[in-house]
Amino acid sequence: MSETMQAAAPPEKTTAQGSGPLNELVEVIKTVVYALMIALFLRVIFFQPYTIPSASMEPNLFEGDYIIVSKWSYGWSKHSIPFSPPLFSGRILEKPPHRGDIVVFKLTRDNSTDYIKRLIGLPGDRIQMKQGLLYLNGVQVPRVQLGTVREDIGEGNIASVTRYRETLPGGKTYVTNDFGPDGQLDTTDVFVVPEHHYFMMGDNRDNSSDSRDPGGGVDFVPAENLEGKAQVILLSWSKGASIFKPWTWVMNIQPSRFFNILQ
Repeated sequence: MSETMQAAAPPEKTTAQGSGPLNELVEVIKTVVYALMIALFLRVIFFQPYTIPSASMEPNLFEGDYIIVSKWSYGWSKHSIPFSPPLFSGRILEKPPHRGDIVVFKLTRDNSTDYIKRLIGLPGDRIQMKQGLLYLNGVQVPRVQLGTVREDIGEGNIASVTRYRETLPGGKTYVTNDFGPDGQLDTTDVFVVPEHHYFMMGDNRDNSSDSRDPGGGVDFVPAENLEGKAQVILLSWSKGASIFKPWTWVMNIQPSRFFNILQ
């Protein structure tokens, strides 16, 4: 019995679909969208960059510093998401901040402006300034004078600034600027920090709008308004640098401040 072998039919020719310019444009758009989604995910969950716009945290952070803030340090709130959509209230996986942390938060006045200060008071603390000295729960926070420097305080004005090393309960230390004991916020009433709120101060004590000045819009900062903990100075440019002046990208760069871990 013989078997008849049938020749296999030749494969059908297929024509590649979507090889034109329109489809290439679609693929580019999809790639961009995916990249933006990944960037947004990283920004919300892990890190966010910020540029320091003022001198309120000198001598530790200078105008022009480009810092990285960790978003997971305190858990996540609606302010962890761009434009703070009212998706939920409170914090997810909340972790309490520590006294002395440098914190980025939303200004309570409008819940949209980003501020950066040092966390001085925890819920229940009593905070007061007396002639430039910081008192925490009735006890003066110790400080040691480091010396005096001459600094540009804005608009071409040069002033003598005394620097101190301040040590909070728990051992956190940092350096502050002080122009003298008679500043507007150098003597205050006693502030009692409410539950679920924090008391913030700038390291540049006489050039900072912070929780010592409720009229300035900072007041006590709700836990929900915390965005993250400042961790490192990634890059830095001195005053006068501008994205619209390319030559300042090199002339005003401050490499000595790159990758400085914040205390």
